[in-house]
Amino acid sequence: MDKSEFQYLIDLANEARKRAYAPYSNYFVGAALRTKSGKIYTGVNIENAAYPHTMCAERVAIFKAVSEGETEFEAIVVATHNGGSPCGGCRQVMAEFGLDTIVLIADGDGHLQKEMTVNELLPEAFTPKHLL
Repeated sequence: MDKSEFQYLIDLANEARKRAYAPYSNYFVGAALRTKSGKIYTGVNIENAAYPHTMCAERVAIFKAVSEGETEFEAIVVATHNGGSPCGGCRQVMAEFGLDTIVLIADGDGHLQKEMTVNELLPEAFTPKHLL
């Protein structure tokens, strides 16, 4: 993927962020996931008054892709107003589907803040190979 493709995903994540449901934290998060087949899935954080039932944007995008039969990912963008990083739960879900997936963290102005792999984001991740 080149810089223009990265920017396209960043823009999609920021557009999705506008649809986030965050009435409690007011921390709106959008995600855009590109699969290895080239399909793109977006996600937003969805809060709930019973806080443990809140779902992060990254997991929404990943679960949408998996529900459509996609399990090999190329890149995921996480966009927040301040370039916040994925939580531990999201890092673990990302690790399930590939440590080489590119993770892009962007701010609300569409600027790339960080680029790394899932492996760099979650070193020594617990993966399916540990269950053998």
